[in-house]
Amino acid sequence: MNKQDLIAQIAQEADISKQKAGVALDATLEAIRNSLKKGDDVRLIGFGTFSVAERAATEGRNPRTGEKIKIAASKQPKFKPGKELKEAVNGKKK
Repeated sequence: MNKQDLIAQIAQEADISKQKAGVALDATLEAIRNSLKKGDDVRLIGFGTFSVAERAATEGRNPRTGEKIKIAASKQPKFKPGKELKEAVNGKKK
């Protein structure tokens, strides 16, 4: 499923236009993005939690030359599915 498919499904489920569904989806994604940028978690009960994890700087190797390289510290977005989502994916719930 791509973004346009998701918008079409939202529009059908909510009985709204595709344009309004697209605006709503974009607003939702932007709100999640902004919360993560600030370092806040986004908890959607029954669906899951979006969070940001800190990755420490490490030392790696260039696979072609074997030369040591430094890998900078970074922040990584994470998603932990909720119980209801896990059950739905595993066929335990509708």
